[in-house]
Amino acid sequence: MEQQDDFYFVEQVLAGNKQAFAFIINRYKNRLYAMVLRMVKNSEEAKDLVQECFIKVYGQLDKYERKGSFASWLYRVSVNHCMDTFRKKQLHTVEYSDETGGGSLTPEVIYLQKEKYKQLESLLATLKKEDRLIVLLKYTNDLSYEEIGAILDIPIHTVANKIHRAKNQMRKKVQQEKGGYFHEMF
Repeated sequence: MEQQDDFYFVEQVLAGNKQAFAFIINRYKNRLYAMVLRMVKNSEEAKDLVQECFIKVYGQLDKYERKGSFASWLYRVSVNHCMDTFRKKQLHTVEYSDETGGGSLTPEVIYLQKEKYKQLESLLATLKKEDRLIVLLKYTNDLSYEEIGAILDIPIHTVANKIHRAKNQMRKKVQQEKGGYFHEMF
């Protein structure tokens, strides 16, 4: 029944009834907030992101192809928006930790940390979009397989398989390149 209601209200919004989007917001705001809060672990930031997610969903509503559940599509758009936001924020405000323990960051340490970040981004870029998202949800946001499965509407064993394959793919890439920060790890 929920799926039929979603289809109806999506159609209403696309037909020009902007008030129908309020129903979608009311139905999903608490669930979306709970998911985003687990990702960012900050209430105010989660509220802002949820608002941005609904704006993004509204703007992309015409791209929803009515294949699968609307909730899954909404979560996917929202998670992608959050991940894009995290990446942009990380690129603009990269905070480097002092791995040497000496209390001051030398230019060499900063350079090595930037290189490590670039190499990690390069490895992640070799993955398919959904696999990259699953890896980021697992290791950046520390979500469980169950939470990832619920967000993406896929079985837990699929999440586990995709993470396993993604790690193997990244491992092979590192071994082929024979160098860099991650080479010694594998």
